[in-house]
Amino acid sequence: MTTHSGYWPIVRPEEPPAPESRALDARLIPAALLCWAATIVAITAGWITGLVLAAVLIGTACALWIWLLRAGVRHSEPQRLLVWGMIAALLLGTGFATAAAWREQRVTAHPVRTLPDRASVQVYAVPTDDPKPVRNRSFGDQRRWVVRADLVEYRYAGQRVRAGGTVTILAGGDEWGGLTPGGLLRFQAKPMRPQTSDLTVAVLRANAPPAVLEQPPWWQRAAMPVRRSLTEAARRVLGRDAAGVLPALVLGDTSGLTDDVRDDFATAGLQHLCVVSGANVTIVLTAVLALCRALTLPPTACAATAALALLLFVVIARPDPSVLRAAAMGSVTVLALLTGRRRQALPALCGAVILLLALWPALAVSIGFALSVLATAALILVAPGWSATLRSHGWRRAPAEITAVSAAAFAVTAPLVVAVTGKLSLVAILANVLVAPVIAAITVLGALAATIAWAWALPAELLLRPAAVPLWWLLEVAEHTACLPGATVTVPGGVLTGVLSAAALLGTCLGLRAHAVRRRNRAEAAPAARPGRPPPQRRNRHRYRRPPPETRVTPEP
Repeated sequence: MTTHSGYWPIVRPEEPPAPESRALDARLIPAALLCWAATIVAITAGWITGLVLAAVLIGTACALWIWLLRAGVRHSEPQRLLVWGMIAALLLGTGFATAAAWREQRVTAHPVRTLPDRASVQVYAVPTDDPKPVRNRSFGDQRRWVVRADLVEYRYAGQRVRAGGTVTILAGGDEWGGLTPGGLLRFQAKPMRPQTSDLTVAVLRANAPPAVLEQPPWWQRAAMPVRRSLTEAARRVLGRDAAGVLPALVLGDTSGLTDDVRDDFATAGLQHLCVVSGANVTIVLTAVLALCRALTLPPTACAATAALALLLFVVIARPDPSVLRAAAMGSVTVLALLTGRRRQALPALCGAVILLLALWPALAVSIGFALSVLATAALILVAPGWSATLRSHGWRRAPAEITAVSAAAFAVTAPLVVAVTGKLSLVAILANVLVAPVIAAITVLGALAATIAWAWALPAELLLRPAAVPLWWLLEVAEHTACLPGATVTVPGGVLTGVLSAAALLGTCLGLRAHAVRRRNRAEAAPAARPGRPPPQRRNRHRYRRPPPETRVTPEP
């Protein structure tokens, strides 16, 4: 045994590995925000403004680079890394501003915008999403639909013009409601200028049924029977309202929703459940990974199975930009929840935002994209702290996490909802907390039924029968919370209202945090303030102690 200066050596027990640092990796946040903001400016303010912004950003990056070369030696390494990070973010923002300006210029100069008013053109286009029904509007006795499509070409006055771009089709008739995305259509329409700035080249008002010239690709044709079989199985087993809600929750198919259910969900703040969102992907991937772990599969097999499940979900739910956005957000959420590594989840979220904006710049001005990103950021940044606070006050883990997630998502997205709709649901947190325990069961049972309903209807119907009770609870919560007095508050919409709402929420959160810090400081200072009772001293377990003289070992000379 070795000794040191006549003292017994202290053999410390093997320490567990240090936990992951609680500090979040926020290095990609400036780049993601700058790319997002630059894309928004270029799309909404025009391509000239976008190019001016790109010039300002590249000039700022060059100025920082010159300053770093001249004065960088007087600064520490972390400061130089910070400046280099800012330069990289500015250069990335320059590229996004330039790309968005180029796309906006192509939309502005599109030849379809030069056509005379009320001109009738023959259009060839490919739908990119399922037709969406328009409420309370019709062409006579026909139902009206909105279809997003990619323009291939159009013919007017004997001229054939091949020009791409995104168009919005307004049409009426059952022929439009049964379209499958991916097929080539031919129809007559009257082009109009769009009212929004989202890289849409024109709004086409169709005045004739479409002719399908080419069938959709095989994956779209394979997904259609799956979606149709789930809807038919739900109608045979469930009631009318529940049969319309189930495909909406699982696949984002809202064609079966009644107007009453739509109103109740909107008032109760549950409308986000009826679209394909990151929550759907999170639930599906969590169930798949839980099954893989129960089967004791190796990590490689678990990752491959989860990737296959994600691919199948995207194909069945339609591989449009909104579904791919949900897949990206849901994957980030699973990374945060299952691994507990929020440090890696935040840069993954920022990377997903940058990648999605590079592929589809129009997402920058999409309300759904903004709500999805904000809700995912709230889950990563805000919800864990709020859950820990509730648990410190005696809450159990499950209700604390459910309440914290619902409250964080509501607080972060409320200013944007108020700015866009001019309405604020005061029962949204309550409704989401009440329905949170049943959403996972409905999604998992619906996804399992969708995978087998196209091949064998009986097992799918047996799987959907247990989902009747959770669906009944969801509909009851939506109806009763929507009927509460003062369920929604109507306020003036607009950017100013949204900014004021965000400032009010931020001030409230900071005030509550400061109050909690003061209470904790008073609680820690209270024992020291009591007379005759000194504050407790923390003992150092690792200090060396002199052993008794009879056991002391003298080192050999």
